[in-house]
Amino acid sequence: MAGRLGSHLSEYQYIFKNKTKSFFAKAEIYVHGLLFEEERNLEKISETMDSNYFQMQHFITESNWSARQLMDQVARDVSGTLPKRKLTALIIDESGWRKKGDKSVGVGKQYCGNLGKVDNCQVAVFASLSNGDYSSLIDARLYLPEYWCDDPERCDEAGIPKNGRVFKTKAELAWEIIEHQSGQIDFDFVSADGFYGNDAELARRIDEAGHLYVLDIHSDQAIHLSRPELHVPARKSAKGRTPEKLKATVEAVTPQGYLQSLGDDQWQELTVRNTAKGLLTGFYHFANVWIWNKAVDRVEPRLLVIRKTYTPKGDEEIKFSFTNANLAQHTPEGLAYMQAERFFVEHSIKESKHILGLDQFQTRKWNAWLHQVALNFLVSSFILKEKLLNKEDIPLLSAKDVKELVIFQLYKQMTDQQMYHKIIHRHIRRQRDINNAFLRQNPNLSK
Repeated sequence: MAGRLGSHLSEYQYIFKNKTKSFFAKAEIYVHGLLFEEERNLEKISETMDSNYFQMQHFITESNWSARQLMDQVARDVSGTLPKRKLTALIIDESGWRKKGDKSVGVGKQYCGNLGKVDNCQVAVFASLSNGDYSSLIDARLYLPEYWCDDPERCDEAGIPKNGRVFKTKAELAWEIIEHQSGQIDFDFVSADGFYGNDAELARRIDEAGHLYVLDIHSDQAIHLSRPELHVPARKSAKGRTPEKLKATVEAVTPQGYLQSLGDDQWQELTVRNTAKGLLTGFYHFANVWIWNKAVDRVEPRLLVIRKTYTPKGDEEIKFSFTNANLAQHTPEGLAYMQAERFFVEHSIKESKHILGLDQFQTRKWNAWLHQVALNFLVSSFILKEKLLNKEDIPLLSAKDVKELVIFQLYKQMTDQQMYHKIIHRHIRRQRDINNAFLRQNPNLSK
């Protein structure tokens, strides 16, 4: 496995070279540090890997290798590595992490989804490429609050290039990712959570680019159950102002309100996939609806997908989504799969944070942030390859397992037998949990 890591990194060696020097040796040290160290800041990595701190800092902050070039190569690599058994999803999600001070690029008081509240943090929009049960992060754009873009001195201090100082909403950053990746990799549909699904302009752009989308929406999204016409109401009397605002001829409702009108016979039960908690099974309802895209004053069709599931305690959970697909082209099972695939971007981000320290960067500059994220993705793509390479013999192989096996092979901190028993014991526990979850769903099988 350690040998394969070396081979994997060597495929990217050209990115770290310029006409006069190569930074590849530093890249190898940093990657090994991400896998070896529990605290993935430059000081700890340099100390653990016995490397000069100032040289590593220069590699991350000042050296001129292209983070964009590295991310793009990772994206193409992941695209070529993923199995093509099912539809491939380009999944968008944002993630943030708490930061101290006001010097780190993009930091500020803003909503952090991980914390569920406003805090001093950095936030970025990420993209994961996913097929079935396998996914890996391939792109990221740091979100700059508007007050950052309006502060040239602060931008100068953080090393933000002039073309990076234009304020962009998170939905605009999402579209930037989708548009960029459309030119270099293949994917079958775009997925995102309700923050992006409620943005009608983002959906319109995806649709007009010729992409299929399945986007979660909020329960209070305005929908029309029949196609409305937009018109300016006639003036009712000579008094008062002449009406100027458009109105819809059909009253809008919300998905939550529409949900209450559904009878038990209007749902179909579908099984989506196996999970660590048993089979993901839900009750689904599909309905053709329309929305008023007020950004362009246009009525647009949507297929509303509603999923109803129950927790082990019997609590009802509802998910609403919009798609530009239709049931003549895609089966209910296919649409259910596409709606459920969004889980994997959250899993990829969590894995990159917990295993590779994506949220532990302590550098302040724009270039440093991009370099560290790109190198993190490089390691994630290796982990994906190892999971797929070993899927028949070690189906439960995790990112943590890969990390520990590489460390073991590089530094031999325990005997072969000790490492073997450690991994096997962990997998036995995982399989037991999976079996127990399956039996809870199918109690008759235990009799």
